[in-house]
Amino acid sequence: MTDRYASFVQSGAGRTLVKRLGLPDPPRLRRHTPGDPLLTGPALLGAAAGGRLAEPVGAILAAAGVELRDPATVDAQARFGALVYDATGVTDSTQLRQLYDFLHPHARSVLPSGRVIVLGTPPGECGSPREATAQRALEGLTRSIGKEFGRGVTAQLVHVTPTGDAGTPTSLEATLRFLLSGRSAYVSGQVIRVGAGRAQAPADWDRPLDGQVVLVTGAARGIGAALARVLARDGAQVVALDVPAAGDELAEVANEIGGSAVQLDLTAPDAPNRLAGHLAGRHGRVDVVVHNAGITRDKTLGRMDADRWDSVIDVNLSSQERINDVLLERELIPPGGRIVSVSSIAGIAGNRGQTNYATSKAGVIGLVDSLAPALRGRGISVNAVAPGFIETRMTARIPLLVREAGRRMNSMSQGGLPVDVAETVGWLAWPASAAVSGNVVRVCGQSLLGA
Repeated sequence: MTDRYASFVQSGAGRTLVKRLGLPDPPRLRRHTPGDPLLTGPALLGAAAGGRLAEPVGAILAAAGVELRDPATVDAQARFGALVYDATGVTDSTQLRQLYDFLHPHARSVLPSGRVIVLGTPPGECGSPREATAQRALEGLTRSIGKEFGRGVTAQLVHVTPTGDAGTPTSLEATLRFLLSGRSAYVSGQVIRVGAGRAQAPADWDRPLDGQVVLVTGAARGIGAALARVLARDGAQVVALDVPAAGDELAEVANEIGGSAVQLDLTAPDAPNRLAGHLAGRHGRVDVVVHNAGITRDKTLGRMDADRWDSVIDVNLSSQERINDVLLERELIPPGGRIVSVSSIAGIAGNRGQTNYATSKAGVIGLVDSLAPALRGRGISVNAVAPGFIETRMTARIPLLVREAGRRMNSMSQGGLPVDVAETVGWLAWPASAAVSGNVVRVCGQSLLGA
């Protein structure tokens, strides 16, 4: 679907009109192409006194080919692809001034589609109430930066647990590589937690899923098809699943990526056992399960019949639980495996006329919250992505004015693309992201809804 307003804004006449009238100004976002450098310019790396992550982060960035600059020696006219700050040393609210001193002089020095990353300690794991207070304050800082800097610049807060191996380069590297690269073009204002896990760096960061068997449900079209393509591009052997009615489109996607197609209605009573049997017989395991299948049956609650309610809950939520139960019971998801579910900002903020859909997507978040700690001992990570307004066939059917509002009501002033969701799921699916679990990452351009 074409965003004609965004195309017009890129023209000479459009730019003049936008500046004159103060209209939304959608930037051209930097998206990932294999072989791209992480950044389009050097990274400025700073740290609060007593920070524990500057050294490993510096090592990660240097090994990834990023040119590092020191705040003490940087030229006032320098331009940066990223500002990265280790705030783990901030233990009192009075020390927050250190972030201002680092960010203020360089707020206008970040290149278009640049990145701002602040690293902190989870407030619940701080040593004192004052430290927890100061660390919680970082969330307001990064969310505001995401709304202020513009020009496609994103801002994130990464909470790194101080225990175990979470601060080692292996555990942090995948998250930093994702957030700095064009893969995270439509992800901003997020708080991401990196804990302990069996992270394993790939031999080739352009193929971080080499040798992995990945199941993608709802893979025939839209976000599901983009997921299959991105995961296959990253080296995965993709098992693409959808309902029999979408068989032709599913076969096209599977053939295109060199994967396999499974036609199955996930709400059928025998679906979990049939799927488990297929995965066990063909592959012996499934390293990553991506729950993407979903439907909408919109009506206001007072006008919604029971079938609309039941079908949405069953497809979007209950089927995920049944599949997880069988795959985990049969130990088909091995240690180091990953489960990634697709939620929605509707599950965070609610949406008029979508009580069934919002309920199901909030339930997906509940699934992540409950399963992540339960599976930690088995070395299996569980995360979700929550897309906002994504340009798909479904959003193309939304009335014009509502559609335009959905596109503009975020920090990027535009809708996202299916590939933006796929890139985020891809990062969570990497073996190198094993230390990332229990997260719900919004892919919404920092939407104003539920912010």
